[in-house]
Amino acid sequence: MANTNLNVIGLSESSSIKTAEKLNELLANYQMFYMNLRGFHWNIQGKKFFELHLKFEEIYNDALVKVDEIAERILTLGQPPVHTYKKYLELAEIKAAENITDGEVAVDNILKALKILLEQERAILKIAADANDEGTVSLMSDYIVEQEKLAWMFSAYRS
Repeated sequence: MANTNLNVIGLSESSSIKTAEKLNELLANYQMFYMNLRGFHWNIQGKKFFELHLKFEEIYNDALVKVDEIAERILTLGQPPVHTYKKYLELAEIKAAENITDGEVAVDNILKALKILLEQERAILKIAADANDEGTVSLMSDYIVEQEKLAWMFSAYRS
């Protein structure tokens, strides 16, 4: 007899709902991070324009890929991803950064956002590990490794 409390990928329905809720919060934060990065890319000025303009584009392209991956993981867990800016604004800890033209301010903003993302990803990693959800664990592990390196690089850039 099949366990009716398991979802289509064989995970506990209740733990998948809990993981998806946290992933939706992460999704909202990534959407805000992405939009802030676009603004930094568009508005950056000063002596470091060329290098920061390109770096911000690289990071927002990566964030856009992650937005899609997170949404698809939520769907894989059997839940709907949030998809309105109204909901993103409600759920996100990362706040909108408007009209930032100074590279140092933009980098500080990115470092603060990375800290938020890393904290959320580590929390999701634990929840997913406790639920034997290897797919989410793998996704979060990959993100953590990438973002720890990015935080280190931006910290070194600021020094």
